Amino acid sequence: MTTRIGVVTFPGSLDDRDAQRAVRLAGAEPVALWHGDKDLHGVDGVVLPGGFSYGDYLRCGAISRFSPVMETIIAGAREGLPVLGICNGFQILCESHLLPGALTRNDHLHFICRDQRLRIENADTAWTGSYEAGQEIVVPLKNGEGGFVADERTLDMLEAEGRVVARYLEVNPNGSRRDIAGITNEAGNVVGLMPHPEHAVEPLTGPTTDGLGFFTSILKKLVNA
Repeated sequence: MTTRIGVVTFPGSLDDRDAQRAVRLAGAEPVALWHGDKDLHGVDGVVLPGGFSYGDYLRCGAISRFSPVMETIIAGAREGLPVLGICNGFQILCESHLLPGALTRNDHLHFICRDQRLRIENADTAWTGSYEAGQEIVVPLKNGEGGFVADERTLDMLEAEGRVVARYLEVNPNGSRRDIAGITNEAGNVVGLMPHPEHAVEPLTGPTTDGLGFFTSILKKLVNA
């Protein structure tokens, strides 16, 4: 049976087609989901792609959080539905309170676009099972509001519970606290990641193919469930 992964398009999404392609290259069937439709059409997991949903008005992801599709996704995530939020999708997950903390303006106040080295810290989530803990990968990063922040108590909790999924290496590109590039919820089914693995899935267009593991991981998780 084919694994079906939904990719949501919001007004202002830029990387939905790229995420769909990554899903397809991983061996799953991508399903286009519309922000105004509550129906997830029976998908096995969901990707919230990067971009500037609703123009990033108010705060990044603050309006998207209230879109009809998110009502269903939030309820599903709390019941175990795998959800990956990339860049703007990470911001939406924080605004939806599916993940703690927030993403704020880069500390240097400039948009940044670069190939970024990461270390996978947690290989036990639904979206990182194709990696080894401690594995280093390179994927593109592009953001203006990518600095992950949280109070010290929350940061300590994330560290103690092993919920830091990925960490920046060599350089902290945006001022994220403790070099955090991605986190997961307690159950491991919801992951937010600021860099873009969907742009590193094939040699022709990516600096590496290191990002494909995020998409093959969910297939392995669902097949073994």
